[in-house]
Amino acid sequence: RNCKIINTETTEIVSYVTDTVIIILLFALFGYIHSWLASNSVKKKIALRTGSKIAFYRLFYNLFSLLLFFFLFSLMPKPLLMIYDLPAPFDILILIPQFISLAGIIWSLRYFSLYEFAGINQVLRWKNNSYNENELDEKLTLRIEGPYKYSRHPLYFFIIAFMLFRPAMNLFYLVFTICTTVYFYIGSIYEEKKLTEAFGE
Repeated sequence: RNCKIINTETTEIVSYVTDTVIIILLFALFGYIHSWLASNSVKKKIALRTGSKIAFYRLFYNLFSLLLFFFLFSLMPKPLLMIYDLPAPFDILILIPQFISLAGIIWSLRYFSLYEFAGINQVLRWKNNSYNENELDEKLTLRIEGPYKYSRHPLYFFIIAFMLFRPAMNLFYLVFTICTTVYFYIGSIYEEKKLTEAFGE
């Protein structure tokens, strides 16, 4: 009987480890494709072939990224092993920093153009024959007001904080949060290289 219990526990551990590895690999696959398609080297190659039609790249890039993310997300195993489940009143109190993080996300979004981010402005400029091919797929703007006074990547910071402050955490959500945090950190390094290239030190 004890052997059966040990074997069952071992099987569960192996299953959780396997699920964790699969989640990380699928997330890494998404991160690699997403970052590769966002690189200036890829955009410049496409611009050489398409000319001013590179204006459509951002819109298609966003749509493809969403479809790819949800496809890979659907393939991820969802291990429900509970890491913690806060009792009252801590389950309510932890929602306070989460709501603050949500407010920070909204605050950060106010300081950049959602239409430019989505790729809509680019298409409109292309229709008006005012698109600059040197912009590649977006017109960069240096923001140093609002939350950008304190952080170069406030949106990343508040999203990570929003994901961390939860009244309950299972294994899937923990691994997903860690992967997101690592991806944002690595992505910020590449984004800062783009900013330096565009605006200098």
